[in-house]
Amino acid sequence: MVKRLQIQLKTITKSLVDLSKKVEKLSGDLAKLEAKKTVPAKKTSAKKKTAPKKKSAAKKAPAKKTTQKTAKKSTAKKPAPKASPSAKATVLDSVLDVVKRSRKGVDIATLKKKTGLESRQLSNALYKLSKRGMIEAQSRGTYVKK
Repeated sequence: MVKRLQIQLKTITKSLVDLSKKVEKLSGDLAKLEAKKTVPAKKTSAKKKTAPKKKSAAKKAPAKKTTQKTAKKSTAKKPAPKASPSAKATVLDSVLDVVKRSRKGVDIATLKKKTGLESRQLSNALYKLSKRGMIEAQSRGTYVKK
């Protein structure tokens, strides 16, 4: 009885390993296909305004995304809009401007009022700016430029 269970467990383990390999291979193939699809879509959207095509591609993609590789892709797409900072000021720029203008430092409540950001956005911006070395925490909740 114990041997039979051990044999069944080994068989199941092998099957699971094979399935995980197939899933990794399929997710890699899917990532390659999505990368190929996104490049031509950007080129055609620059020439022609085809908003419905982008929407349909965006709706189909999240249903298939189930791996960590696709999560990396979504973060890779985010910097593209930020590539043209001359057109619009980013969240980080707006927070940094408010901090630079203050002499004694600025607290979170003042930053919320002047930037119009929500708590989560403001927290993320402050974290990124402090990691980049542009600002530092004078005391808890008060930030000054470096």
